[in-house]
Amino acid sequence: MSCRDPIPWEFNTTMSDRDEFLEWFNTTWRAAEVALHNGDAEPRFQTWSERAPVTLFGAWLTAKDPVGVREVFLRLAHSFSQATSSDIDLIAADVSGDLAYTVHREITSTSVNGEQRDYVLRVTQVYRRDDGAWKVVHRHADEEADSPHGP
Repeated sequence: MSCRDPIPWEFNTTMSDRDEFLEWFNTTWRAAEVALHNGDAEPRFQTWSERAPVTLFGAWLTAKDPVGVREVFLRLAHSFSQATSSDIDLIAADVSGDLAYTVHREITSTSVNGEQRDYVLRVTQVYRRDDGAWKVVHRHADEEADSPHGP
């Protein structure tokens, strides 16, 4: 055992970058998604970078810069209301320095323009640490066509 090794009975209580990122993803990011599906875009604005490059290849709408992304989120929030469920099936996630990614499925039940919809999106997102906070910088999503939750 070297002087730098922890004593075997001591526990490392510091979070890894991945653990810290996943805690943010499972709390702040998830709450923002639920808020959006209930018609409130403000929390989602807080989870997205306002610094280019930022890209959104959404299941329904796209944008190539921070201003366009905000416009898409406002449009989506205007169409969404009364979310009854919002689940995430996290398939893969990792962190490398100030970059992270997730591959996941979003299983949602909400009202879209007044009509109840159940759908599953396949999503890949890239995140960057901006001023110490995780922010989404890229999203690609599409509807899962063969899903039992499909459109």
